[in-house]
Amino acid sequence: MTKKMPTYSICNLLGADRCMTEIVVTRLRDFVQNHRDIQFPHRHDFYQIVLFTKGGGSHSIDFQRYEALPRQVYYMAPGQIHTWEFDEETDGYIVNFNESFFTSICHNPHFVRDFPLFNTITGGSVNTLDTICCSEVEQTFEQMLREFENGREFMMDILRGMLITILVRLSRTMPDALQENISKHHLVLMRQFEKLIEQHFREKRLPKEYAELMFITPNHLNALVNNVIGKSAGELIRERILLEAKRQLVNSDLMIGQIAESLHFEDNAYFTRFFKKYLGVTPESFRSSYMLAGSG
Repeated sequence: MTKKMPTYSICNLLGADRCMTEIVVTRLRDFVQNHRDIQFPHRHDFYQIVLFTKGGGSHSIDFQRYEALPRQVYYMAPGQIHTWEFDEETDGYIVNFNESFFTSICHNPHFVRDFPLFNTITGGSVNTLDTICCSEVEQTFEQMLREFENGREFMMDILRGMLITILVRLSRTMPDALQENISKHHLVLMRQFEKLIEQHFREKRLPKEYAELMFITPNHLNALVNNVIGKSAGELIRERILLEAKRQLVNSDLMIGQIAESLHFEDNAYFTRFFKKYLGVTPESFRSSYMLAGSG
């Protein structure tokens, strides 16, 4: 058995007297000083964007560790597992916001997820900005911080507009090397495939099942994925299943058999073989090593 990993909401972080807000903007050093008690592995039910202006220490997102460096920005979607160990000099800006911050006025329920920043399947959680872009983004963050602290009339509308500007600017900076010769049509298909995986990875494992949903052939789908990111369609589906397995192993007190059942494996043994084949360790060993590292 493992202790269930905490999931924080904006209300948890602010306290009950301020939990009506859908967005929080603050300096990173203030946030770290006020929440040193949550450095251990945890997850959020909100979106988070952080820009480092001064780096020091490290953090990890979904089992991937990153150094905290100046001009680095990271993006986290709800449900991702996060831990951090920042040095005293680390600083920057942090924005936490709920999905309802946009969907309350936008008819598109996937408005935020449509930005590549929060794609947990093929997107990168961390990006380093060039000097000019970082300066522009930093200025917008500073304007958001002043607006948030002043609390003037129409504050939420101003913050919403500036956050959209940041989302667009940062989306344009995402690494694009693999997509230079890819048509817009293929990119649209790729994003459709990614969304379908997120919706159906528990019960659909075969590329042909997704190809049917997209009204293309399995060969077309495989060629598309390989052309855009250099992987097979099956590999992308498998990686999402393994990520969810790892999340559940460290985020709950579920038995291995219960996790296998939640991921629609026939039995515990099949799940264990699948996990060990691609990660080199059994689910039990992965859970034990993660909990041991977290307690050290």
